[in-house]
Amino acid sequence: MTLLAINWATVGIKAAQFVLSFSILVVLHELGHFLPAKWFKCRVEKFYLFFNPGFSLAKKKIGETEWGLGWIPFGGYVKISGMIDESMDKEQLKLPPQPYEFRAKKPWQRLIIMLGGVTVNVLLAIIIFIGITWVWGDENLKPLETKYGLAVDSIGKSVGLKDGDIILKVDTSVVKDESSVTKKIILSEAKTITILRDGKDSVLQLPETLIRQLNKEKGLGFAELRFPCIVDTVDKKLPAYTAGLKKGDQIIAVNNQPTQFHHLVMQEIKKYKNKTVQIKIVRNADTLVLPIKTTDEGRIGFAPVANYSKLGFKIDTVTYTFAQSVPKGLSRCFVTLQNYLTGIKQLFSGKANPNESLGSVISIGSVFPGVWDWQSFWTLTAIFSIILAFMNVLPIPALDGGHALFTIVEMVTGRKPSDKFMEYAQTVGMVLLLGLMAYALGLDFFRLFHKS
Repeated sequence: MTLLAINWATVGIKAAQFVLSFSILVVLHELGHFLPAKWFKCRVEKFYLFFNPGFSLAKKKIGETEWGLGWIPFGGYVKISGMIDESMDKEQLKLPPQPYEFRAKKPWQRLIIMLGGVTVNVLLAIIIFIGITWVWGDENLKPLETKYGLAVDSIGKSVGLKDGDIILKVDTSVVKDESSVTKKIILSEAKTITILRDGKDSVLQLPETLIRQLNKEKGLGFAELRFPCIVDTVDKKLPAYTAGLKKGDQIIAVNNQPTQFHHLVMQEIKKYKNKTVQIKIVRNADTLVLPIKTTDEGRIGFAPVANYSKLGFKIDTVTYTFAQSVPKGLSRCFVTLQNYLTGIKQLFSGKANPNESLGSVISIGSVFPGVWDWQSFWTLTAIFSIILAFMNVLPIPALDGGHALFTIVEMVTGRKPSDKFMEYAQTVGMVLLLGLMAYALGLDFFRLFHKS
């Protein structure tokens, strides 16, 4: 893995989407704390997007609040007077509580302030899912509309799948969208799949180790759609562009080895790292052969047409009225949380390895597509909003859920934890969170520089 091999244009598009999505989530989350704090007449000293230890990229004081932009893109914060938070401002706590301070407010008011961010994130996810459903509806590729069947990797072949198979059922659940069948297998922890091969149905038993294998590979390659290799874009910095490969070319052979489908093209090219290969293409009914030298990673530098409609697949599209979109959006929100909880359960059950699954902002940013796609952008933003809400409501000191837990205990027992206890709890929580963030970031850098 070298820095020169990275497509920086794609990285830039992914990064821009991540920054915009993350900024929306953080600002609205912190606004969820800010508004109830103001309603209950708390003084809000700072409102920051991103953290700003040492200095700020920008700041402006409006009224009693300093609004600013930090330089560490790991979150944001509002600093409320009299609250023990990530700023760890202890001087204020040495003085008697003032009427405008957080610690002077009634427990139920403090609870509302603390849960405001989580509440906003849940509402935001619901609103986005409703909007996505209303604007784009649902698109599914039914199994029998899969023109060329599936392309399977070594893991797929090890469980009995073959290229060209179609998966009809996962356990007893009928597959509605063949393009997302691997995700369905992982989330349902499937024991069997029903396939269609040569016009006949058969059932394959899946080994218990499969889910861990699929999680390790993030589901990639196991059973993906087969499609012809038609060039969509060519990277101007890589050999394919210099050799004359163009948008619309269809690659049909590599070194005289027929490659009817995209995955076969990639498999063949990968065999010839840093060597010249003969790429046979069809262009405007003419057949041409282009000699192209591969990179050290076994690439030539193109992306195929991956839009299923453009490739001739019949997509089943369901549209919804706004009234129909509301319950559908709510359902998608619930399913998203359910899927996330399944992923966490798999971490603890050994069906996923934390070292392979955990990641920092680098992993999160890489999930966004390499082209700007508003449907994908808003879908991922809604998913991350639900995840952010869930993570923040966990009863861990330094998170909203930890503060809420201590407040609920106070409401039940009538005894308020001391400022010193809250200070220690906040310190422990911050150490745990910073340690986890550093670990996740380290994993990402390790993966980044140890790719084959």
